[in-house]
Amino acid sequence: MRDIKNYEVWFVTGSQHLYGEETLKNVANHSKEIANALDGSEDIPVKIVYKGLSTTPDEIYAICQQANTQENCIGMVVWMHTFSPAKMWIKGLQLLQKPIAHFHTQYNDEIPWGEIDMDFMNENQSAHGDREFGFMMTRLRKNRKVIVGHWKDKEAVKELGFWTRAAAGWYTFQTLKVARIGDNMRQVAVTEGDKVEAQMRFGFSVNGYGIGDVVKYLDKVTEKQIDDLVKVYADSYTIDKSVLSHKNLRDAAKIEIGLKAFLEEGGFEAYTDTFEDLHGFPQLPGIATQRLMEAGYGFGAEGDWKTAALLRASKVMEQGLAGGTSFMEDYTYDFGKDKARVLGSHMLEICPSIASDKPTCEIHPLSIGGKDDPARLVFNVASGPAVNVSLIDMGNRFRLLINEVEAVTPPHDLPNLPVARVLWDTKPNLKVAASAWIYGGGAHHTVFSKSLPTEVFEDFAEMAGIETLIIDSDTTIRGFKETLKWNEVYYQLFQNKL
Repeated sequence: MRDIKNYEVWFVTGSQHLYGEETLKNVANHSKEIANALDGSEDIPVKIVYKGLSTTPDEIYAICQQANTQENCIGMVVWMHTFSPAKMWIKGLQLLQKPIAHFHTQYNDEIPWGEIDMDFMNENQSAHGDREFGFMMTRLRKNRKVIVGHWKDKEAVKELGFWTRAAAGWYTFQTLKVARIGDNMRQVAVTEGDKVEAQMRFGFSVNGYGIGDVVKYLDKVTEKQIDDLVKVYADSYTIDKSVLSHKNLRDAAKIEIGLKAFLEEGGFEAYTDTFEDLHGFPQLPGIATQRLMEAGYGFGAEGDWKTAALLRASKVMEQGLAGGTSFMEDYTYDFGKDKARVLGSHMLEICPSIASDKPTCEIHPLSIGGKDDPARLVFNVASGPAVNVSLIDMGNRFRLLINEVEAVTPPHDLPNLPVARVLWDTKPNLKVAASAWIYGGGAHHTVFSKSLPTEVFEDFAEMAGIETLIIDSDTTIRGFKETLKWNEVYYQLFQNKL
């Protein structure tokens, strides 16, 4: 699986030869110092690589061309230390296919009031040099992230770090292979979609495979492999002796080993399955899918390839952050007297990366699917801020819908609910959030993340050129419905230009 630390974001500084070699030397030294500081920041998970000054149209074109073809380069940060006439950037920016962040900063943090002279003014022109560059980006209708602040400012650096995470997720989308094991759950609408359009827009491919294609890998699993994995279960989770010796646990281990081998050999980093298509599987993959998600794989139940792809990108984007990310489903409500809340869960497949404590490994009937009782990990989720994110196909465009939530501790135990679960408050409240989600066409499956903030998903959607709708503390139904109407007009008018 990909390590986000191996990705590079190139730091490019714009200037020109008008100011003389001494100024350009200082500009280069300052730029290198800033790039090195950013590269050493704990808030930026990727490598920041200084790529020198760009002072002519040919230099700019060359660096943009190199960025496009350098495999581990996932984006570019551009800064105008001095004034850099923006017509020089046209050809390069038109060519550039990697995400770009415009860092509106300057080398000095304060004005040296007693010493400032015209030499200083000529050398430190970011305030208007970046405006010239910004105009050209806007004129070219170039999607980008604008970050304003001093390069030593924690908030600005953190914002840039979020953007680099989104760039890593976008790069993942463009190279991702999703295996759809079996078909979509019958008659379900939202998990369907245009896979050709998705590949054109996002780059990832979705292809179907019969259950028999995976069963062949299950048939190759040895008893020794199963013994070893069952021992891992025993060491990693709270597990009763009766469960430890249960045939169904060994079957679950066999599924995990075979399924992982299938994914690895095919180069798949995300997959789907459905309980309506399990011929040859003794049980629905429960603990197997939970552990594969924790290892970084994307997953979507009932054939939901969009959520599987988004979860895989999210797993890349969250690397190094605490909290975890999982496949999720809004399952049932608590219309309590004090506050209405959502209980999120699924039949089996919730990622243990979001567990608040050591999961228990249990075997229980599923009461759906007609297979053996599956093994699964059962746990609660710690309180704290989170987001629910849904990628949906609107027919003429894709939409990313985000709802900010707050996970809370359940007020009571759940002794008879043998699945992983999380209780949350929706922002601004359940009445508004659920109404807006339904008006927005949000799916019942989501990516639930306690590690990634809204901003990362916003940046990701900007890179992808797709619509974003956010439900947060400031959302009103009247305003949300107006946004939906205007967005419909916008995307009808400009869909071929996005």
